[in-house]
Amino acid sequence: MNTPTFGFDTLQIHAGARPDPATGARQTPIYQTTAYVFRDADHAAALFNLQEVGYIYSRLTNPTVAVLQERVATLEGGAGAVCCSSGHAAQIMALFPLMRPGDNVVVSTRLYGGSITQFSQTIKRFGWSASFVDFDDIDAVKAAVDEDTKAIFCESISNPGGYLTDIPAVAEVANAAGIPLIVDNTLASPYLCKPIEMGATLVVHSLTKYLTGNGTVTGGVVVDSGNFDWSASDKFPSLSQPEPAYHGLKFHETFGNLAFTFHGIAIGLRDLGMTLNPQAAHYTLMGIETLSLRMQRHVENAEKVAAWLEADPRVDYVTYAGLPSSNYATRKAAIYPKGAGALFTFAVKGGYAACVKLVDNVEIFSHVANLGDTRSLIIHSASTTHRQLNPEQQEAAGAGANVVRLSIGIEDVDDLIRDLDQALAAATS
Repeated sequence: MNTPTFGFDTLQIHAGARPDPATGARQTPIYQTTAYVFRDADHAAALFNLQEVGYIYSRLTNPTVAVLQERVATLEGGAGAVCCSSGHAAQIMALFPLMRPGDNVVVSTRLYGGSITQFSQTIKRFGWSASFVDFDDIDAVKAAVDEDTKAIFCESISNPGGYLTDIPAVAEVANAAGIPLIVDNTLASPYLCKPIEMGATLVVHSLTKYLTGNGTVTGGVVVDSGNFDWSASDKFPSLSQPEPAYHGLKFHETFGNLAFTFHGIAIGLRDLGMTLNPQAAHYTLMGIETLSLRMQRHVENAEKVAAWLEADPRVDYVTYAGLPSSNYATRKAAIYPKGAGALFTFAVKGGYAACVKLVDNVEIFSHVANLGDTRSLIIHSASTTHRQLNPEQQEAAGAGANVVRLSIGIEDVDDLIRDLDQALAAATS
């Protein structure tokens, strides 16, 4: 009997979920519990020895969170996933099994400002380092990789500019070097982009954004493709060599294509404790049920707003990759055919002062440090999310002083355009 292949819209509702065996509840229950009763002493020992899969303590595993992990992994085409407390936590969780003191990661210059700070400053406390490269220059990416490089990291659609990464080209560099490519797919979501199909080893998300979609949750997830051979070299001993905490168990030898996933739970969540709570998982599961519908409307609205802004004389330029005039139009058609997302920037004539006036005069747009909401959002990145960076870093990240970032929601697009029109009038008068 052939196993049917289900479509995205079906999987976003059903993947990982089954009626509750105790009550028949159709929606996944919120298992608001800290611990789980073992059947007997042998059962408890088997769980702690990783000889049996099950629930021990909700820092590690929880039934509600488990459904979310399976659903996101299914939508991304991965073998498994580990949920955690935020997108930033997911980035550390992704690197944790790969890196040792003295190791480095090659990362894109076009990242969310907090990620740039995390990679340029925070990871130094682990003895790790990062090399920042313009990922539009594939030769520069190749040149940045050395014998101590353990991963390459980029965003599929970059924050704040909405630039599109050539994931297949970057994946070739990672594959040739024998190291994993980690792609932050937050802004695209698996509806617009499937990095694993393009060669990525790991995918991370801030669940806070499009996957939940309504500004109620802080969460993250690491999706494991299951395609990387962790034992092909001695670069990743945490996964290929004996683990002292589990009596010499070798994760890759024991768990195969789920080695990274099991390590993320048994070591990462156990020791770092960056756990996603079950109520947040429940909200995200409900959000994912409408992901494709929302993303279609997000993209449709973004294309119309970006085109209107591009034609407005009060605007210097618009970075939206979904515009026919964009330098990324060819890449968008080839790699992101369903759309270039709904996040982009535009430069306001009048510079910093005009940008500040603009965000102070919007009425429908919300001035918040978030994105991926059903509501349309606006922020001046240089004075907020990218404030800790110097001017050169801000420009490299696409967050210059004259730039405003928009996250286009699913409201009536004519209302959004009217709101921007009146705010621009106030900002440039």
